Amino acid sequence: MLESPTVPQISPKRPPAILSLIGDTPLVEVTQFDTGPCQLFLKLENQNPGGSIKDRIALSMIEAAENEGNLQPGGTVIEATAGNTGLGLALVAGAKGYRVLLVIPDKMSQEKISHVKALGAEVRITRSDVTRGHPEYYQDMAARLAEEIPGGFYVNQFGNPANPLAHERTTGPEIWEQMRHDVDTIVVGVGSGGTLTGLGRFFNRVKPRRGIEMILADPAGSILYEYVKTGKLNEAGSWAVEGIGEDFIPEIADMSLVTDAFQIEDEESLATVRDLLRKEGIFGGSSTGTLVAGALRYCRKQTKPKRVVSFVVDTGNKYLSKMYDDFWMAEQGFIHRPPHGDLSDLITHRHEAGEVISVGPTDTLLTAFKRMRDADVSQVPVVDQNGRAIGILDESDVLVKVHRDSSHFNDPVKDAMTDKLETLSPKAKIKDLLHVFDRGRVAIVMEDDKFLGLVTRSDLLSYLRLHMPKQ
Repeated sequence: MLESPTVPQISPKRPPAILSLIGDTPLVEVTQFDTGPCQLFLKLENQNPGGSIKDRIALSMIEAAENEGNLQPGGTVIEATAGNTGLGLALVAGAKGYRVLLVIPDKMSQEKISHVKALGAEVRITRSDVTRGHPEYYQDMAARLAEEIPGGFYVNQFGNPANPLAHERTTGPEIWEQMRHDVDTIVVGVGSGGTLTGLGRFFNRVKPRRGIEMILADPAGSILYEYVKTGKLNEAGSWAVEGIGEDFIPEIADMSLVTDAFQIEDEESLATVRDLLRKEGIFGGSSTGTLVAGALRYCRKQTKPKRVVSFVVDTGNKYLSKMYDDFWMAEQGFIHRPPHGDLSDLITHRHEAGEVISVGPTDTLLTAFKRMRDADVSQVPVVDQNGRAIGILDESDVLVKVHRDSSHFNDPVKDAMTDKLETLSPKAKIKDLLHVFDRGRVAIVMEDDKFLGLVTRSDLLSYLRLHMPKQ
């Protein structure tokens, strides 16, 4: 049986005042995009204390569990989450002194995982490539842990009525007042379905005759778009966007509220949210790109003016290592560089663009070591003042020099580097690369005396994955 570790001593009578800042988020109009005849407004849920719209439901579900006696002092809050609900729960439940245990699929950004851990939550990483019924499916694992842990409370955002209630009682009324009772359309995504259901219930009540359209923006690969369009449940695919899209219909998701749907490819979602930052200065996460892309499609399709609301559901600082990183985007095939038709197409970090982490021959080993650590690489090319690659330095070279006397960190790189380089022309073949890798080296791609960049095993694998035949 699993035992609960100690939890922070926090007064249950007066939890931290930060919880009072959940909700009442600002609404801003989009002005730098083509919105057709419509006005598009975004509710900035990234301004919540935990950085996402999920703070609302976390507070609602924890307070409901306390009021109903399902969560007792010293208990453990357990949830299956794509990250943001976990962050909200870690904030709210942690502030109330509960232990928090989160089961998170392995496609989630490292920033989200680091954030929930910093808040004191425990994390179990599980597979994102399995579906319901598999022992490592994240919801099944969370339910199982709740049964095993004494005092465990499984939040189950996908079936918890306090989830949509949060939006019916707070998000909907806020939008209604901010839009001065003049709103035609809401564009939402469905993760658990709480936003759709809660807003749909509220707006059906306050504007029953004219009604308000509820538009679904769904990532390609999710089953929800096809379900809205055809009523059929197809097999789910995969998608990179986090937090929305599903391989099942969540229990609390009232899909009858959806009036139309748009299917958004990952590439469009990620490009849109990057543009949102550059054009509007709004820093959103990956699912925000899906919502804004869907809202823009809806707006441009209209023939009459409409007032449309969508959401910046979380902050972009949780995705700095993903869609805001050009190298990640290129590795995933979301940024397309002009092809050269040769080995240089495999170079992820190009020297001429200043993308290669390198050192000079007279730099110290300490400088080289710090650059390797900061860039999370195990080796760096040594490049002279003329831009020629004259050597390569890896961790083992540094270790050989300093393991007996750490003062050798002050030695110059040229005293430790390997100058026997495995260089290849851009015209070389993949089989030539494999021969270099067989010798335990990385390939340095040179065009005459010009250093272009490195090609590693990881670079080759990424290239082959992006060029595999589509099924």
